[in-house]
Amino acid sequence: MNQRDQLSAVLGYKFKKPALLEQALTHSSAAHHISERLDSNERLEFLGDRALGLVVAEWLFNRFPKEEEGALARRFASLVRRESLVIVAREIDLGAYLILNKADENTTGRDNPSVLADACEALIGALYLDGGLAPTQHFIETYWQSLIEADINPPQDSKTALQEWAQGKGLPLPVYHEVNREGPSHAPIFTIEVTVETLPPMLAEGTSKRIAEQVAAERTLEIFTSGDDPDGKNKS
Repeated sequence: MNQRDQLSAVLGYKFKKPALLEQALTHSSAAHHISERLDSNERLEFLGDRALGLVVAEWLFNRFPKEEEGALARRFASLVRRESLVIVAREIDLGAYLILNKADENTTGRDNPSVLADACEALIGALYLDGGLAPTQHFIETYWQSLIEADINPPQDSKTALQEWAQGKGLPLPVYHEVNREGPSHAPIFTIEVTVETLPPMLAEGTSKRIAEQVAAERTLEIFTSGDDPDGKNKS
Protein backbone atom coordinates (compact mmCIF):
# COMPACT_ATOMS: atom_id res chain seq x y z
CA MET A 1 0.00 0.00 0.00
CA ASN A 2 1.51 3.35 -1.06
CA GLN A 3 1.31 6.54 0.99
CA ARG A 4 -1.73 7.93 -0.81
CA ASP A 5 -3.63 4.66 -0.28
CA GLN A 6 -2.66 4.74 3.39
CA LEU A 7 -4.06 8.25 3.75
CA SER A 8 -7.23 7.27 1.89
CA ALA A 9 -7.68 4.42 4.38
CA VAL A 10 -7.31 6.86 7.27
CA LEU A 11 -9.85 9.19 5.67
CA GLY A 12 -12.24 6.34 4.95
CA TYR A 13 -12.59 7.61 1.40
CA LYS A 14 -11.00 6.74 -1.95
CA PHE A 15 -10.62 9.72 -4.28
CA LYS A 16 -12.19 9.48 -7.72
CA LYS A 17 -9.74 12.17 -8.83
CA PRO A 18 -6.40 11.38 -7.11
CA ALA A 19 -5.01 14.66 -8.47
CA LEU A 20 -7.20 16.53 -5.98
CA LEU A 21 -5.61 14.67 -3.08
CA GLU A 22 -2.17 15.38 -4.55
CA GLN A 23 -2.98 19.07 -4.77
CA ALA A 24 -4.26 19.17 -1.19
CA LEU A 25 -0.92 17.79 0.00
CA THR A 26 1.23 20.17 -2.07
CA HIS A 27 2.44 23.18 -0.11
CA SER A 28 2.99 26.42 -2.00
CA SER A 29 6.69 26.32 -1.07
CA ALA A 30 7.06 23.39 -3.48
CA ALA A 31 6.04 25.61 -6.41
CA HIS A 32 9.03 26.82 -8.40
CA HIS A 33 7.14 29.48 -10.36
CA ILE A 34 4.29 31.83 -9.49
CA SER A 35 2.00 30.06 -11.97
CA GLU A 36 2.57 26.76 -10.16
CA ARG A 37 1.05 28.16 -6.97
CA LEU A 38 -2.33 27.50 -8.58
CA ASP A 39 -1.46 23.81 -8.37
CA SER A 40 -0.64 24.03 -4.66
CA ASN A 41 -3.16 23.64 -1.86
CA GLU A 42 -3.83 27.36 -1.33
CA ARG A 43 -7.11 27.49 -3.29
CA LEU A 44 -8.31 24.28 -1.68
CA GLU A 45 -7.65 25.85 1.75
CA PHE A 46 -10.17 28.55 0.88
CA LEU A 47 -12.84 26.00 0.01
CA GLY A 48 -12.02 23.70 2.91
CA ASP A 49 -12.34 26.52 5.41
CA ARG A 50 -15.90 27.19 4.22
CA ALA A 51 -16.84 23.51 4.11
CA LEU A 52 -15.53 22.99 7.65
CA GLY A 53 -17.50 25.99 8.83
CA LEU A 54 -20.74 24.75 7.29
CA VAL A 55 -20.46 21.24 8.70
CA VAL A 56 -19.45 22.40 12.18
CA ALA A 57 -22.17 25.09 12.30
CA GLU A 58 -24.93 22.61 11.41
CA TRP A 59 -23.48 20.01 13.78
CA LEU A 60 -23.47 22.45 16.71
CA PHE A 61 -26.95 23.71 15.83
CA ASN A 62 -28.32 20.16 16.13
CA ARG A 63 -26.05 18.99 18.96
CA PHE A 64 -26.89 21.85 21.35
CA PRO A 65 -30.54 22.75 20.66
CA LYS A 66 -30.96 24.75 23.88
CA GLU A 67 -27.92 27.01 23.52
CA GLU A 68 -28.17 30.62 22.43
CA GLU A 69 -26.32 32.05 19.44
CA GLY A 70 -23.46 33.47 21.52
CA ALA A 71 -22.62 30.11 23.11
CA LEU A 72 -22.79 28.36 19.73
CA ALA A 73 -20.52 31.01 18.24
CA ARG A 74 -17.87 30.43 20.92
CA ARG A 75 -17.98 26.68 20.36
CA PHE A 76 -17.73 27.25 16.62
CA ALA A 77 -14.71 29.54 16.92
CA SER A 78 -12.93 26.98 19.10
CA LEU A 79 -13.57 24.09 16.71
CA VAL A 80 -12.56 25.78 13.45
CA ARG A 81 -9.52 27.62 14.78
CA ARG A 82 -6.02 26.76 13.62
CA GLU A 83 -5.14 24.88 16.81
CA SER A 84 -8.00 22.41 16.26
CA LEU A 85 -6.94 21.84 12.66
CA VAL A 86 -3.40 21.10 13.85
CA ILE A 87 -4.69 18.56 16.40
CA VAL A 88 -6.57 16.69 13.68
CA ALA A 89 -3.68 16.93 11.21
CA ARG A 90 -1.33 15.37 13.73
CA GLU A 91 -3.85 12.68 14.65
CA ILE A 92 -3.97 11.47 11.04
CA ASP A 93 -0.20 12.05 10.61
CA LEU A 94 -0.88 14.43 7.73
CA GLY A 95 2.65 15.83 7.83
CA ALA A 96 4.07 12.52 6.61
CA TYR A 97 2.20 12.88 3.31
CA LEU A 98 2.96 16.53 2.51
CA ILE A 99 4.83 17.64 -0.59
CA LEU A 100 7.29 20.35 0.48
CA ASN A 101 10.34 22.11 -0.90
CA LYS A 102 13.76 20.78 0.04
CA ALA A 103 14.37 23.43 2.69
CA ASP A 104 11.22 22.49 4.59
CA GLU A 105 11.96 18.79 4.08
CA ASN A 106 15.25 19.26 5.91
CA THR A 107 13.80 21.28 8.80
CA THR A 108 10.58 21.00 10.79
CA GLY A 109 8.26 21.79 7.90
CA ARG A 110 6.26 18.60 8.30
CA ASP A 111 5.32 19.53 11.85
CA ASN A 112 4.93 23.29 11.30
CA PRO A 113 1.52 24.19 12.81
CA SER A 114 0.72 26.71 10.07
CA VAL A 115 1.59 24.23 7.30
CA LEU A 116 -0.42 21.45 8.97
CA ALA A 117 -3.49 23.62 9.53
CA ASP A 118 -3.49 24.83 5.94
CA ALA A 119 -3.07 21.30 4.60
CA CYS A 120 -5.92 20.02 6.78
CA GLU A 121 -8.22 22.71 5.38
CA ALA A 122 -7.08 21.87 1.86
CA LEU A 123 -7.78 18.20 2.48
CA ILE A 124 -11.33 19.05 3.52
CA GLY A 125 -11.70 21.14 0.38
CA ALA A 126 -10.48 18.24 -1.76
CA LEU A 127 -12.91 15.84 -0.09
CA TYR A 128 -15.77 18.22 -0.80
CA LEU A 129 -14.83 18.71 -4.46
CA ASP A 130 -14.32 15.01 -5.10
CA GLY A 131 -17.19 13.48 -3.17
CA GLY A 132 -19.52 16.24 -2.04
CA LEU A 133 -20.84 16.87 1.44
CA ALA A 134 -21.22 13.27 2.67
CA PRO A 135 -17.52 12.24 2.87
CA THR A 136 -16.60 15.72 4.04
CA GLN A 137 -19.10 15.52 6.89
CA HIS A 138 -17.98 11.98 7.76
CA PHE A 139 -14.33 13.04 8.04
CA ILE A 140 -15.10 16.13 10.13
CA GLU A 141 -17.51 14.36 12.49
CA THR A 142 -15.04 11.50 12.95
CA TYR A 143 -12.02 13.60 13.84
CA TRP A 144 -13.71 16.55 15.53
CA GLN A 145 -15.86 14.35 17.77
CA SER A 146 -13.40 14.36 20.68
CA LEU A 147 -12.96 18.13 20.34
CA ILE A 148 -16.67 18.85 20.41
CA GLU A 149 -17.13 16.64 23.48
CA ALA A 150 -14.03 17.91 25.30
CA ASP A 151 -15.90 20.58 27.29
CA ILE A 152 -19.57 20.38 28.19
CA ASN A 153 -19.64 24.15 28.70
CA PRO A 154 -19.22 26.62 25.84
CA PRO A 155 -15.59 27.85 25.76
CA GLN A 156 -14.80 31.51 26.24
CA ASP A 157 -11.85 32.77 24.25
CA SER A 158 -9.22 34.81 26.08
CA LYS A 159 -9.83 38.02 24.11
CA THR A 160 -13.51 37.99 25.06
CA ALA A 161 -12.68 37.21 28.69
CA LEU A 162 -10.18 40.08 28.88
CA GLN A 163 -12.62 42.46 27.23
CA GLU A 164 -15.38 41.54 29.70
CA TRP A 165 -12.98 41.92 32.64
CA ALA A 166 -11.91 45.38 31.46
CA GLN A 167 -15.52 46.46 30.94
CA GLY A 168 -16.39 45.18 34.41
CA LYS A 169 -13.71 47.48 35.84
CA GLY A 170 -14.90 50.47 33.84
CA LEU A 171 -11.71 50.42 31.75
CA PRO A 172 -11.39 51.04 27.99
CA LEU A 173 -11.33 48.00 25.74
CA PRO A 174 -7.97 46.23 25.26
CA VAL A 175 -5.93 47.49 22.31
CA TYR A 176 -3.95 45.05 20.15
CA HIS A 177 -1.00 46.16 18.03
CA GLU A 178 1.34 44.21 15.76
CA VAL A 179 4.89 45.09 16.75
CA ASN A 180 6.85 42.58 14.67
CA ARG A 181 6.61 39.98 11.93
CA GLU A 182 9.41 37.64 10.96
CA GLY A 183 10.04 34.35 9.17
CA PRO A 184 9.23 33.24 5.62
CA SER A 185 6.00 34.37 3.97
CA HIS A 186 4.48 30.88 4.14
CA ALA A 187 5.22 30.49 7.87
CA PRO A 188 5.41 33.93 9.53
CA ILE A 189 5.67 34.56 13.25
CA PHE A 190 3.71 37.54 14.57
CA THR A 191 4.45 39.49 17.75
CA ILE A 192 1.40 41.23 19.18
CA GLU A 193 1.21 43.71 22.05
CA VAL A 194 -1.98 44.10 24.07
CA THR A 195 -2.54 47.13 26.26
CA VAL A 196 -5.19 47.59 28.93
CA GLU A 197 -5.35 50.89 30.81
CA THR A 198 -3.59 50.69 34.24
CA LEU A 199 -1.72 47.51 33.18
CA PRO A 200 1.74 47.18 31.63
CA PRO A 201 1.61 46.02 27.99
CA MET A 202 1.93 42.31 27.30
CA LEU A 203 3.71 40.73 24.30
CA ALA A 204 3.03 37.35 22.72
CA GLU A 205 4.00 35.48 19.57
CA GLY A 206 1.97 33.24 17.28
CA THR A 207 1.81 31.79 13.79
CA SER A 208 -1.09 34.16 13.05
CA LYS A 209 -2.22 37.52 14.41
CA ARG A 210 -5.29 35.88 15.90
CA ILE A 211 -3.28 33.28 17.78
CA ALA A 212 -0.80 35.87 19.08
CA GLU A 213 -3.66 38.11 20.24
CA GLN A 214 -5.28 35.22 22.10
CA VAL A 215 -2.00 34.31 23.80
CA ALA A 216 -1.36 37.94 24.80
CA ALA A 217 -4.86 38.22 26.26
CA GLU A 218 -4.47 34.92 28.11
CA ARG A 219 -1.16 36.01 29.64
CA THR A 220 -2.63 39.33 30.70
CA LEU A 221 -5.50 37.54 32.43
CA GLU A 222 -3.16 35.09 34.16
CA ILE A 223 -0.65 37.67 35.38
CA PHE A 224 -2.63 40.79 36.13
CA THR A 225 -6.19 39.76 36.98
CA SER A 226 -5.52 37.10 39.59
CA GLY A 227 -7.21 38.16 42.78
CA ASP A 228 -9.38 40.56 40.73
CA ASP A 229 -6.91 43.41 41.24
CA PRO A 230 -6.49 45.65 38.16
CA ASP A 231 -2.98 46.65 39.24
CA GLY A 232 -1.92 43.02 39.60
CA LYS A 233 -0.57 43.66 43.12
CA ASN A 234 -2.84 41.55 45.30
CA LYS A 235 -2.60 38.14 43.66
CA SER A 236 -3.99 35.19 45.55
